[in-house]
Amino acid sequence: MSTRLPSVDGLRAFEAAARLGSFERAADELHVTASAIGKRIGVLEELVGAPLFTRGARSLVLTEAGRDYLAPARHVLELLMAMPQHRRGAPARERLRVCVPPTFARQVLMPRLAGFTAAQPAVELELLLSLPQLDVAATDADVEVRFGQAGQGLPLLHERVLPLAAPALCAALGERPEPAAVARVPLLRSPLDPWTPWFRAAGLPWPEPEAGPRLADLGLVLEAALAGQGVALARPSLARAALASGALRAPWALAAEPAHQYYLLPHAADGAAAAFAAWLRGACAEAAREAQALLSGVA
Repeated sequence: MSTRLPSVDGLRAFEAAARLGSFERAADELHVTASAIGKRIGVLEELVGAPLFTRGARSLVLTEAGRDYLAPARHVLELLMAMPQHRRGAPARERLRVCVPPTFARQVLMPRLAGFTAAQPAVELELLLSLPQLDVAATDADVEVRFGQAGQGLPLLHERVLPLAAPALCAALGERPEPAAVARVPLLRSPLDPWTPWFRAAGLPWPEPEAGPRLADLGLVLEAALAGQGVALARPSLARAALASGALRAPWALAAEPAHQYYLLPHAADGAAAAFAAWLRGACAEAAREAQALLSGVA
């Protein structure tokens, strides 16, 4: 019995549509029509035996089958692009230095980076890490993502922050706790995401907490929450894996505008820097959509 395999064009169409949230934007990136993207994905859906997307209010949403298929598809594309035989006669590689904060790199960038390398095989990417709490970054980076006050660049990850906690801590709070019940549990503190914006959104005239662990890294805040050490105030996209597995839950649906945000500094208007910046905006939008779907029960 022979096995039917997907086409590379179909995999590229699926990956681009999942990352960018629409057939039209995927078509623009791959220089084909939206109809061609739809047909290629239709062939994949026939092969998989299930729909890969549903249409949301403003963008495509991956189905459960689509989410299961996305990571292997990206892995296959990355392996194909890494084969030396496919590089013969290829244009000279362009080096691109990208500087990003560490938690953003781990939770948003790395799970999706195969999509960029598949779309831009001639770009040799070098990733550098910044120190957001000290505002220290690489001065010679071609593209730079920073974390800080709004208005310093193009905002990424349009999300609100909300409390997240391990299941045992959520159980201790009871069913549908009032916001003031947050005083009964340890709060994980960070200068990068202070609690006062959430307190204000909840109508609580409280100052910033003075007790509890104070952590200068958003990744450490999430790790502490996973270990049951307290409640984290976090962006859903940075906790997507933990939300998907049930290791973290949201005891309150109330969310607030964060005190700081990720933003993209100005960069070259063409070449690899512009291509990466455009891809990154789509990747961040995808990350935010996936995380919101988990919170709203769509996933």
